[in-house]
Amino acid sequence: MSDFQWIENGSVTATPGFLASGVTAGFKRSGAPDFAMIFSETPCNFSGAFTSCTFAAAPVQLCKNRVLNAPFIRAAVINSGNANACTGHTGLANAQRTAELAAVRLGITPDEVVVSSTGRIGVQMPMDLIAHGIDLGAAALSADGGENAVKAIMTTDTVPKAAAVKLELQGKTVTIGAMTKGAGMIDPGMKVPHATMLCYITTDVKADNALLAEMLTSNVNDSFNRITVDGDMSTNDTTIIMANGLSGVELKSGTPDAAAFRNALLAVMQNLARRMVLDGEGATKFVTVKIEKARSEADAKVLAESVANSLLCKTAWFGGDPNWGRVVAALGYSGAEFDPDKTNIWYDDQPVVRDGGDAGTPETSLLGIMKQREFTIRIEMNEGSAGYWVWTCDVSYEYVKINADYHT
Repeated sequence: MSDFQWIENGSVTATPGFLASGVTAGFKRSGAPDFAMIFSETPCNFSGAFTSCTFAAAPVQLCKNRVLNAPFIRAAVINSGNANACTGHTGLANAQRTAELAAVRLGITPDEVVVSSTGRIGVQMPMDLIAHGIDLGAAALSADGGENAVKAIMTTDTVPKAAAVKLELQGKTVTIGAMTKGAGMIDPGMKVPHATMLCYITTDVKADNALLAEMLTSNVNDSFNRITVDGDMSTNDTTIIMANGLSGVELKSGTPDAAAFRNALLAVMQNLARRMVLDGEGATKFVTVKIEKARSEADAKVLAESVANSLLCKTAWFGGDPNWGRVVAALGYSGAEFDPDKTNIWYDDQPVVRDGGDAGTPETSLLGIMKQREFTIRIEMNEGSAGYWVWTCDVSYEYVKINADYHT
């Protein structure tokens, strides 16, 4: 039995004290909503995790600076349709100007604003649209605006993705709300400083920035960093958590309450990560790749990701082909060291490979598994005790069409 409850139609505004909006600023030629804002009525402790791509977008660079230097934030501004990536000093200035414009409109300081962008890379940000979006978005902020906000950050997503939970701590109700976007260019490798996927999380606990960073680090590694749609890491991947403290519940590192909160937060993040894979561009299959008994977790991770990102495996899954030869090939070129004669593989509960060779299961028994919307490929290396899992999907004709045609 879980220690938390899911909130029906939950979003970032399920958390008391947070307002949000989603409006049309004019970034998308379709006229769809493309500009979101989140605003806290009180200052928030916060942390963030960001892409490890060397070509990190200007908004990512601004947000990293906030995490390193700002004690609190109160607002997030997110546009969809322009990534503001590979835009040089002008792009950085425009990201900062976005924070300044939002701060003036909201009556706060620029350092209390974080900025995210998603869309086409290499195009300078049209600041007239940013200013227009801020005016519209600030005017539309409301306590039930989370649903509009999540719709406004979508690009090739086919469905909005938001969730919220509540739990009891110290005799009081605590809430966690979140929204995310991402369907393609998904293979996050986010780090707390030191998609495109964007995720914003709100909560009403009180926790210092260091504790939020600690929780975000471990939970990102067990959620968003475990998914891959196409093996392409974005320039803009961002996860931000904002904690306004309004519940009156203060968390301290190492306490049972902090552990309970972390588990609920992980459930929200894994829920959204899973839904991102299910909504992968053109995806028809959700596949769990699970490595067991590897020499090290590093080896297990390399092995799992090699299979999960193999185009030959992904196209076989789309075609319902149980061709396990593509799986062993991906294991073999992964770079991990292992004895192939010790390898065992299962599709769900059906043995496919035993001791490195055909397990003898009739192909007809495997075809039904491959036709399922979801299945698991479990791989036993018999080299040690380490393991790792990844959530991924197939590659279909639609994926090629979307990415051949896509601009914004």
